[in-house]
Amino acid sequence: MEVHEKIRVMREINQWSQEEMAEKLSMSPNGYAKIERGQSSINLDKLQQIANVFNIDMGELIACKDRTIFFSLGGDNSNNVTNGHFGTNEALTAENEKLNSLLEMKDILLAQKDTLLAQKDAEIIALKEIIELLKSRNS
Repeated sequence: MEVHEKIRVMREINQWSQEEMAEKLSMSPNGYAKIERGQSSINLDKLQQIANVFNIDMGELIACKDRTIFFSLGGDNSNNVTNGHFGTNEALTAENEKLNSLLEMKDILLAQKDTLLAQKDAEIIALKEIIELLKSRNS
């Protein structure tokens, strides 16, 4: 089931009209109807807002059995709309490897940051001790 179909089904389960759903999302009824028909891209913020309205996790809303969904932030879209597009398992594996590498790099950089902060703290303590020593000599 496609994301837009899940949104429609969830709305119908809650017995809300498209107009009521559009109001809950602070958007026009026509704009919301396009989402349900799959005629409009949905950015991550809007997906999160829809999931919140249904009181479900966004992952439940976008989970697909037959396809894999990738999200790319920004790109050449000037309003930073997030585009969902589908890919193969090979593409998913490559994307996962890339993201895992980025996470490893992030962990390395955070560890380096922690080391530098600890060094800075030690230097501050040493400088305070030097200042106190100089003050005591001048007294």
